[in-house]
Amino acid sequence: MFTGIIEDLGTINNLVKEGSNLHITMHTSITNELKIDQSVAHNGVCLTVVAIDGDTYTVTAIQETLDKTNLGTLKEGQLVNIERAMKLGDRLDGHIVQGHVDQTATCINVTEEDGSWIFTFEYDKALNNITIEKGSITVNGVSLTVVNSKLNSFSVAIIPYTFKHTTFKTLKVGDTVNLEFDVIGKYVTRLNELRN
Repeated sequence: MFTGIIEDLGTINNLVKEGSNLHITMHTSITNELKIDQSVAHNGVCLTVVAIDGDTYTVTAIQETLDKTNLGTLKEGQLVNIERAMKLGDRLDGHIVQGHVDQTATCINVTEEDGSWIFTFEYDKALNNITIEKGSITVNGVSLTVVNSKLNSFSVAIIPYTFKHTTFKTLKVGDTVNLEFDVIGKYVTRLNELRN
């Protein structure tokens, strides 16, 4: 379980394909605090630490994960949003995030607005995921509030702190991002589907 509050930006040191798996080796400032078998969110994708070597650690993404997220498009040197699992009893500063990406979206517009930014994303509505105005959404692991909710698109407003401390500072039109929709909204949507 995560909160969507990014702890650190990791840099990809190495990518190794083994069969259908992808081993991702990262450098972060929190590597010395990690342990093997720990869950860490990478652009919102929960992955298990499988090795630690000095100031780098390695996680493995299976084909299912690569098919449903943007992790398969990662490049060496690229920045990734990093968050460790929440501790029981800590404040929930973002919202409840599972680290299970529902689908990807494409950034279709970026507008700077006098010190803040509006990012707009479009996603495939065939998967029946929804956003609601002022509801929660996780974009590349970042807990955000939806503005301008549409049938298959939405926008988020990014404050300077979030822009500086997450991968939003490198995000541009045409880039693919991971989306995790609000868990309560997913249950409501599923219950409505079962009723009909």
